[in-house]
Amino acid sequence: MGHGLGFRHAMLIQRGHLFGWCPVGMACGIALFFGLRFEPSFGTFVAMGVAGLVVFFLARRAGEVLSPPMVFLVMIALGFVLAGWRAHSVAGPVLDWRYYGPVEGRIVGMDRSASDAVRLTLDHVKLDRVSPHETPTRVRISLHGDSALGVAPEPGLRVMTTAHLGPPGGPVEPGGFDFQRHAWFAELGAVGYTRVPLVAISMAEFDLRQTVFHIRMSVSAHVRQALPGDVGGFAAAVTTGDRSGISQDALNDLRASNTAHLLAISGLHMGLLSGFVFGVLRLLFAIIPYVALYWPARKMAAVGALIAASVYLALSGGNVATERAFVMVAVALCAVLVGRRAISLRAVAMAAIIVLTLRPEALMGPGFQMSFAATTALVAVFGWIRDLEWTLGPKWLQPVLGVVISSAVAGLATAPIGAAHFNTMAHYGLIANLASVPLMGALVIPAAVLALALAAVGLDLIGLWLMGLGLRWILWVADTVSGLDGAQGYVAGPSAVVLPLMAMGMLFVILWQGRARFAGLAAVGIALALWQGGARPQVLVADTGSLVGRMTEEGRALSRPKGAGFVARNWLENDGEGIDQETAARRWDTDGPGPRIVHLSGKRAAAAFTGCVKGDIVVANTDLQGAAELPCLVLTPPVLRRTGAIALVGQGDTLQLLTAREVAGDRMWSGWTKSALPDLSLDGTVVQTLAQNR
Repeated sequence: MGHGLGFRHAMLIQRGHLFGWCPVGMACGIALFFGLRFEPSFGTFVAMGVAGLVVFFLARRAGEVLSPPMVFLVMIALGFVLAGWRAHSVAGPVLDWRYYGPVEGRIVGMDRSASDAVRLTLDHVKLDRVSPHETPTRVRISLHGDSALGVAPEPGLRVMTTAHLGPPGGPVEPGGFDFQRHAWFAELGAVGYTRVPLVAISMAEFDLRQTVFHIRMSVSAHVRQALPGDVGGFAAAVTTGDRSGISQDALNDLRASNTAHLLAISGLHMGLLSGFVFGVLRLLFAIIPYVALYWPARKMAAVGALIAASVYLALSGGNVATERAFVMVAVALCAVLVGRRAISLRAVAMAAIIVLTLRPEALMGPGFQMSFAATTALVAVFGWIRDLEWTLGPKWLQPVLGVVISSAVAGLATAPIGAAHFNTMAHYGLIANLASVPLMGALVIPAAVLALALAAVGLDLIGLWLMGLGLRWILWVADTVSGLDGAQGYVAGPSAVVLPLMAMGMLFVILWQGRARFAGLAAVGIALALWQGGARPQVLVADTGSLVGRMTEEGRALSRPKGAGFVARNWLENDGEGIDQETAARRWDTDGPGPRIVHLSGKRAAAAFTGCVKGDIVVANTDLQGAAELPCLVLTPPVLRRTGAIALVGQGDTLQLLTAREVAGDRMWSGWTKSALPDLSLDGTVVQTLAQNR
């Protein structure tokens, strides 16, 4: 009875503060959908939908104590169904073989790859001897070498080239980033490269979206012409979302100083721009007596700021991060229009619901997680300061302290997420942000608005020049901070449960009312302990057989100094090591701890292979004659195409084999060979026996 009264009292305290839990419930349902290792049937979605409706109608009669938990269950069902609907709505053909031949399509996207190559996204694709129903909706091709730039890429231009294409790759290790899933929602059915010059085969084809894309690229080219070098590339990135003009060195400096977020058109830029426009309009309306006295000047300014934000959204390309930022700004401005508080946890929750409804897959990416973590933390902290009636010193000091607190809170909120996804920590990030972020609001964004306003009379260079001054300072700060000793640290990637547990703990602290809220800190502590105590795989095998990594006392040892660079970089980053592939390759020793591992790279090595004994593991990146008769475990491309990347986890001689396919499951976006998972005869006991039989 006492427990029942305690629950009733706790729920009554939450009245007026429960809306923030709605997107949390949606997120749980979405995470449940993506966490499944099998594809749910149509009946499963129907059952979830019907159950959600039944619980919803029951919740309306359940009273104010039982109704909130029931509504939370409804939101879980809603998130699950929305995620399934979205996954099926973007379904398209995916190549399941290696293709080399003519590729024709219309340019609908332009950016740069991690290797700094120009990269094009094509739609309306045609492939030689591939039927239309098997042809991917979109393909992405990197242009390698100067020879690949036969014709200047132009938005909407229909081009043709000869390219190597293949299916989107799976995780580089079991439990790693699932590029197959990412490509599925980006409608990419194949990725590849070409070294053959592009050939234009028809004039640019335009629809409304392509017209906007063409305007974006034209503005980007104009900005980079007015501001050459990395400054122009930075300016183009923050105005049009086009990052192709900024060098890898500048990108690395920005990442090492934790100021790379200034490149992405996200909440900061959208908030600064809409806030600046809102403030200017309020000032203009205030100096016109009749408007100030008789017109709803504040609401008119909000409408003007919303229009400016909409134009910025279109000009920036409307990617996921920018859409998310626009939704958050639009919710705040609409709150002004209806006379509600513009910045509140309720507004953040509403923005999250809208984003998760439109793009449920965004939940799984670092952009959504970092953006809403920072926003929620900032609103909560400044709300607590307001409620406690704390003053941030004298008025002249308050703006400075506000910036310091904002940077510190946002940095603390996003640091674990960034470390989990990118395995790096910028130790001097707070200093770099304190020296850079104020200038974005005080000079860069206002100068961008000024340049846009003056473009009609041909004087936009004035605004761009002012914008360049601010961006030069930011690049200098990034270069200086990144050059400091110990500017960047590396951390090992956590297990899949760490971030969700940490997020739920902090959300409980922020959203729950009463002293019980601090119980959420226990969940955060457990998450950090799990992160700290987590162990990395002892052995990793790439899904092509092109690379093997073994954990040693010095760190990860790699079987090759070159080749499979993307896989090597990800393994080392996930280990929390900031070394290059060649350094890791010098650690390689075939007779290291655990089972003996033989890596055969190339047909010559495979032909020269003389055999193995029971307990050995042989990995080859090409077919191996007589592999089925060998007494050891043999991993060749045909096997790995069915398993994905492989990991041996555990300690000492007690190891367990995990495959990427087992961890990720067989989902609609999975590119595994459509056959049963092979029996590798490697459960924990067998591996232990293999190690002991050496």
